[in-house]
Amino acid sequence: MGFLSGMNISGSGLTAQRLRMDVISENIANIDTTRAANGLPYTRKVTILEERNPNFSDVLKNSEHDSTEGGVRVAEISNDPSPYQLVYDPTNPDANADGYVQMPNVDITQEMVDMISAYRSYEANVTAFNAYKDMAVKALEIGK
Repeated sequence: MGFLSGMNISGSGLTAQRLRMDVISENIANIDTTRAANGLPYTRKVTILEERNPNFSDVLKNSEHDSTEGGVRVAEISNDPSPYQLVYDPTNPDANADGYVQMPNVDITQEMVDMISAYRSYEANVTAFNAYKDMAVKALEIGK
């Protein structure tokens, strides 16, 4: 691993958590969207993160070139398969014959828990990045 690999790993975490917060914000913004472009209610999106570390043999092969990457990346942003919520509102133009409207499968409580989790992860990555930066500065001061 190279001198700046710790900063790169924390940076990947910052980028992934920022995108996760963006997706959560989109879910919250569309909590009342009963008709999307496809004619159905808005479908909640979920961010799936995965490790960005190659396997052990790749690390050994590339250790001389310092090209190994660590950290995290967004594997995909997928739709939540949970069912839409039915709300009785016969005055809504999107209501069916029985007066029920399909509402998005977004739960504000779940979104807020996810947002707090993403925020705390982002904050932890900032702290790790700053600690690594401080250690690098101290190492450079020793060399004086």
